[in-house]
Amino acid sequence: MGYLRDGQWCDRWDYTRKDGSFDRWTTGFRNWITPDGSTGPGGDRGFAAEAGRYHLYVSYACPWAHRALIFRALKGLKDIVGVSVVHPEMLAEGWSFGTGFPGATGDRVAGQAHLRDVYLRVDPGMSGRVTVPVLWDTKEQTIVSNESAEIIRMFNSAFDGITGNTDDYAPEALRAQIETVNARIYDTVNNGVYKAGFATSQDAYDAAVGPLFDTFDWIEDRLSRQRYLVGARITEADWRLFTTLIRFDKVYECHFKCNRRRIVDYPQLWAYTRELYQWPGVAETVDFDHICRHYYYSHDMINPSRIIPVGPDLDLAAPHGRDALPVA
Repeated sequence: MGYLRDGQWCDRWDYTRKDGSFDRWTTGFRNWITPDGSTGPGGDRGFAAEAGRYHLYVSYACPWAHRALIFRALKGLKDIVGVSVVHPEMLAEGWSFGTGFPGATGDRVAGQAHLRDVYLRVDPGMSGRVTVPVLWDTKEQTIVSNESAEIIRMFNSAFDGITGNTDDYAPEALRAQIETVNARIYDTVNNGVYKAGFATSQDAYDAAVGPLFDTFDWIEDRLSRQRYLVGARITEADWRLFTTLIRFDKVYECHFKCNRRRIVDYPQLWAYTRELYQWPGVAETVDFDHICRHYYYSHDMINPSRIIPVGPDLDLAAPHGRDALPVA
């Protein structure tokens, strides 16, 4: 869980505040791919959508990187945007491109040893965290973005003219609702499990775990009345939630001490999780071997023995029964 400081790797934990609460650092590369290369909503410049030009660095374990993998699948980009998968163990040297674990591909672009080397190619004196996902431009040899929320927005529309896939998971008419739902779920669920799991004081843990389950209750009620988070149409908000739900009973419930209830204890949430898992192309983006190995083995400050629990058997292929609810 190290970071770069003036281009040098620092192997230390530096993600909790003095009060014991988790402090998530912000991302540093925020440019956009657009259909014509014009400047997008953020960053200094735009990058033009082209087949074969961009490459995605991910971890199967990371829920933020998982968002990008899902949108790559949903939007038919698997032949358009290449991918490299890091080793699930994030140890003293950070994310590595070791290939000694099934599914870890190595760096398919430059054959580098560690993910930090990708960042240092762009800025040899960089200071900051080395995170996934990373969207790399093979043409200009630079990082476009390492902000998952923005990468999925790019994948949602930038390549439509190339793929012909015009499915829209962030339609303008629903954008305000999506943003409102995203904000609550990010703070209390996506990041909430980390705030609980990495807390080093009882007060910090209590402040995180309460809102997490309050939001689960809120979502359970919402899903009892409508098919998806903002109504009858599946949107980006659903996929952003899914990457936490799919990890919850395997990892967060135990490892991050989020054990008031499991997802399988919520009838609507559990059925909804199965529905999204069964969505065409999504199951193949889920790798529980990488997920469990990463969390239980990498976080020795939480699990010093590095014993990986057997975990629950989840029947994600069982019928979800949500077809009775209306869809758009």
